[in-house]
Formats: sequence, C-alpha cells, structure tokens
Amino acid sequence: MGLRELKKQQTRELLSDTAMGLFAERGFDRVTVVEVARAAGVSPNTVFNYFPTKEDLFFDRQEEVVAHLAEVVRRRPSGSSAVDAVRADLLAAFASGEPTVGLNPGAAAFWRIVEDSAALRARLLELGERSEAALAAVLAEESGAAPQDPLPRVVAGAVTGAHRAVLGEIRRAMVAGEPAEAVRARVEAAVDRAFGLLSRGLARYPAEGREITENLSAIP
Repeated sequence: MGLRELKKQQTRELLSDTAMGLFAERGFDRVTVVEVARAAGVSPNTVFNYFPTKEDLFFDRQEEVVAHLAEVVRRRPSGSSAVDAVRADLLAAFASGEPTVGLNPGAAAFWRIVEDSAALRARLLELGERSEAALAAVLAEESGAAPQDPLPRVVAGAVTGAHRAVLGEIRRAMVAGEPAEAVRARVEAAVDRAFGLLSRGLARYPAEGREITENLSAIP
C-alpha cells in the first residue's frame, strides 16, 4: 500500500470511528455529519468524499457484507453445494469470532443503535436485498439459467433468508442481554438443523441446474 492509499485508509477509519463514538453516545438520528466532521477535525465535504450518506458512516463495511455470500458460494470447494458453503461459512464465523455476525461484546450496543433508528433499519433491509441479488447472479451464472428463469432468485431468497434469520436471532438475543456463549451454542444448533433441511432439496444446486440446462439444450 502506497503512502496516499495509507493516508486515505487512515482518514476513512478516523471518520468511521469518530462517527460511531458519537452515535453510541447520542443515537444515530441525533448526530449530524457536520458534527462528525467537527469532531474528526475535517470539513463536511471530506466526510462526504469518503461516505456519501450518514448511513454509510455507520455501515462502513457494507460493500464487503453485500458481496460476502456471493463470494462464499463462488469460492466454495469443488463438489460442495451453495447451501453447504453458506452453512460452513456461518459456523466458521461463529468459531473465529467474526465481528459481522454479532457475537462479540460490543455487538449489543451496535444493534441497539440500529433498533432506535428507522433510517438504519431501512438500510439494513436494503443491504439484505443487495446481498440476495448478488448471490442470485452467481447462482444464475453457475447453473446456466436463462435470464427469465426465476429459480436462481428463488434459491437465493431461501438461502439468504435463512442466513438473515440466523443473524437476526443473534441480534435479538444479544440486545436482550443473553450471554454470547449461550447464544452461539443455540444458534449453531439451529444452523445445523435449518441448513440441513435446505440441503435436502438443494444438495446439488447449482450444479444440478447446469446439468438440466445442458440436457434441455441438447434436445433436437
């Protein structure tokens, strides 16, 4: 990383950390971008150069989150289904303490801020929809589905819906003050059961979808 890129990264982290401190203290809706800029010692224009909206300041890893499931499925081991790849990724995230799943000491405060803001709840829904669309695109590509075929979008909805529900259960429990280890154990069991049910019907998808498409195209 060059000096210019390093300075940009440092500025981005400064703005994000400063904003989060203010949001935690006063709530998202009660803090303005001007106040974030003042606290960070920069101009409001500088903030907007890095974060086009105030919601972007809060969800500063949103692009990574949106692309995550699509990348997990795209990079899965050969012979693994999309469902199995997402399940394995979730369980690995629990084991490693990945911050985005919300099983860490600061997660409850983070999600309380979201619960208190209609704007943040709306952005969270938008991120979920974008994640679903990204996964659907990968499934369509790998299964060879025609553009008008709804199956990749339906399967993506099922997989991302289950994933979203798991993270939602973690948020609910952490905000309620439940011990993180107890939450993790309960949710791990739910992941095994829920994704096991999904896997029974989608054990060979998207590979099976491509085989069907290829067989149909071979019919004279």
